[in-house]
Amino acid sequence: KIDSSQAFLWLSQLRHRWDDVERDCFANICDAQFRYSHEYLGNTARLVITPLTDRCYITLSQALGMSLGGAPAGPAGTGKTETTKDMGRCLGKYVVVFNCSDQMDYRGLGR
Repeated sequence: KIDSSQAFLWLSQLRHRWDDVERDCFANICDAQFRYSHEYLGNTARLVITPLTDRCYITLSQALGMSLGGAPAGPAGTGKTETTKDMGRCLGKYVVVFNCSDQMDYRGLGR
């Protein structure tokens, strides 16, 4: 049960809001705020939100809010790529995923 607008259970949810002063949409999660990028990404299916998805959103958003990056790690098939791309969709950003290996070099990224 949430009894305050400052409760962590509420703040940890990704929320969108319209700012009349800025005349733009913002996405908020915990204490991080992002201007919605308005990139049209089509009418795609959304992920099922689980406690692990929430944790990933919080961790990645806190890193992005501090101008850092994130690299989810874990076993294959656990939804790391889909979670990252879905969070990008929530922020209105196009996300490109690179599967890196030791054979990758700068010429491969340029193709």
